[in-house]
Amino acid sequence: MTERTQVRGRAAALRIENLDTDQIMPKQFLRGIHKDGLADGLLHDLRFDEQGRPRPDFVLNRPEAAGVRVLVGGANFGCGSSREHAVWGLQQFGIEAVVAPSFGEIFYSNAMNNGLLALMLPAEAVARLMDGVEATPTQEIVVALDEGVLRAGEMVVPFTLSARHRRMLMEGLDVIGLTQTHAAAIQAFAQAQAARSPWLVDVAAKVRARVA
Repeated sequence: MTERTQVRGRAAALRIENLDTDQIMPKQFLRGIHKDGLADGLLHDLRFDEQGRPRPDFVLNRPEAAGVRVLVGGANFGCGSSREHAVWGLQQFGIEAVVAPSFGEIFYSNAMNNGLLALMLPAEAVARLMDGVEATPTQEIVVALDEGVLRAGEMVVPFTLSARHRRMLMEGLDVIGLTQTHAAAIQAFAQAQAARSPWLVDVAAKVRARVA
């Protein structure tokens, strides 16, 4: 994860509501024990036909979609089963932000915890953004995390993020990294707790030693 103040790039409009994680990352791509190669599985059944040939009419297979950084989706994006692979696949494909009216709750948490911006905007703004993206595929979208504003052509749409998620995205922190920023306070609490209740210090190790 890297530090950044904005997400910038061309976008693609995916006009599918209730797009679930089974569609985003089909089950056959979940058998590996590592994260590599998931870009191939992203939206596989929508991108390819039964013979594995790219569907030319699918938005991400069109020439103008090469190198897109922002995906504009329908409501309830990422609903369905909990699979972090859906987020990893989007990122490996090059997607840095998904803009939609709403998200599946678990997908939203997985995305933000992995540095994929899941940005909720009003449905009317998302519809206008989709229209603009389809009318001008080369148009660049800028999501200014520091300002809390999305810009696309003449569109300027404010948005809100929780303070925690904004910090994680801007400082390139996952949940472990965020926790480690509080290491001094955690250590101080642990020392104070040990002073208040010394009989609890290493109690498990002491019990094991006595049993042995």
